[in-house]
Amino acid sequence: MRERSGADILTREKQHHDRWAHELEIDQIMVKRSFEASTAPENRFILRKMGKLEDKRLLEVGCGVGEGSIYFTLKGARCTATDYSTGMLHKAKLLARKHKVTIETRRMNAEELHFPDGTFDYVYAANLLHHVRAETALREMHRVCKPGGQVCFWDPLKHNPIINVYRQIAHQVRSPDEAPLDIHFIDTVRTLFSEVSYETFWFLTLWIFVRFYLIERVSPNEQRYWKKIIFEERRLRRTYMRLEWLDRYVKKLWFMERFAWNIAVVATK
Repeated sequence: MRERSGADILTREKQHHDRWAHELEIDQIMVKRSFEASTAPENRFILRKMGKLEDKRLLEVGCGVGEGSIYFTLKGARCTATDYSTGMLHKAKLLARKHKVTIETRRMNAEELHFPDGTFDYVYAANLLHHVRAETALREMHRVCKPGGQVCFWDPLKHNPIINVYRQIAHQVRSPDEAPLDIHFIDTVRTLFSEVSYETFWFLTLWIFVRFYLIERVSPNEQRYWKKIIFEERRLRRTYMRLEWLDRYVKKLWFMERFAWNIAVVATK
């Protein structure tokens, strides 16, 4: 792991995500499926916990191509999408145009959000915190959220050995400074917010990743598995749902939730 100094991290992350944005095909980005598909359990959890979205101000931090902002705009929210990658913001504008919605896009560092305190009813971030200094970004998300508003995010955890092997293999599609969260990061969240709900996802369901690699021979450096599970959700649905049912029981065992791939959090200020 390289030293996580602010300016160097920002430069490397921007370069990585600009390259990724250049590769992305707009027609392959599934906005609705990214939130409602069986293989998107993190966002399904967040949607169940969120309140009314119509006419609410929502900030998406680290928006990437803007699936979140576009989805929430289609649900009636007024969305602002921020990212440090100019390439990603360009693709977000194109994707918004395709879906015939208007979102505000602004280039911004997640650790220094240029908004007044208490600006937004909702702050949403997907797969962001492990790319930045997580606590610093979380405090900024808390600051710009209104009292009574919600900060919603999901990110990978660092504990699962299968995923850690995958991370080593898939080095070409991952940025060099990624630092998946420790399960105890939830304790930091609780110090800032009045109410915190969270759930972990993907344990036995990670069999799908193993199948991609060992049986289907899908190169993890040519296809991002975490995007493939959304794009091919219909094919994977039956297998995923059976394994998710088993995961509910496995995660109840002592300390097993730490070995899930991802954690999703909804925190009320």
